[in-house]
Amino acid sequence: IQKLREGNSRSISEFGNIELEILLTNQKLDLLKQAKETTGESYKKLQEQERLFVQKLNEKYGTGTVDISNGEFTPSK
Repeated sequence: IQKLREGNSRSISEFGNIELEILLTNQKLDLLKQAKETTGESYKKLQEQERLFVQKLNEKYGTGTVDISNGEFTPSK
């Protein structure tokens, strides 16, 4: 009887540990989802800033390409 009770006690403890791990994992997943959303929003803002910047360059210099490494502008033909 004592071995059965000890086995039951271990099982109950293991279930508790599993539930705790599930809880902690879900909390971590929630944090990751929030970070993903924040990063996605930041990315969208940067994309919009880049689009507006390119639009301004095109208005000022016409269409072309810019070599990022040296800043050289090459007009389109």
